[in-house]
Amino acid sequence: QVQLVESGGGLVQAGDSLRLSCTASGRTFGSYAMGWFRQAPGKEREFVAAISGSGGTTYYADSVKGRFTISRDNAKNTVSLQMNSLKPEDTAAYYCAGATTLAITLKNGGVNVWGKGTLVTVSS
Repeated sequence: QVQLVESGGGLVQAGDSLRLSCTASGRTFGSYAMGWFRQAPGKEREFVAAISGSGGTTYYADSVKGRFTISRDNAKNTVSLQMNSLKPEDTAAYYCAGATTLAITLKNGGVNVWGKGTLVTVSS
C-alpha cells in the first residue's frame, strides 16, 4: 500500500493561486485513483477532486470546478492540485487520498489511504 505526503500549503490572499502536491511511496501508484479532500474548521471532510489511474478521467466538486485542476505524473508518483482564484471559503486542511478502485468510488468516499494533510489559508 502506498503512503502519501502532501506539500504546498500556506497562507495566501483571495484571488491568488496555490499548487498542492502529493508524493506517494510504492511501486503501484499508477494503479491507484487519487484525489483531494478538504476539511474546514468545524465542518465535515468534503470531496474536492479526483483523477483516475491513467489520468484520463477527472471529477470536481461544484464549488471548485473551473478554478481547481487535478493532475498526476505516474513516472514521479505525484498528484497535484492547482488552485486558482482562491476564496476565503477555500480555507481548510487539504488531504491527499488514494483508492485501489475507480476514481468515482474515491469521489464517493471509498478511500484506501490518506495523507496527513496540508493547511491552506486564504485571507480576504
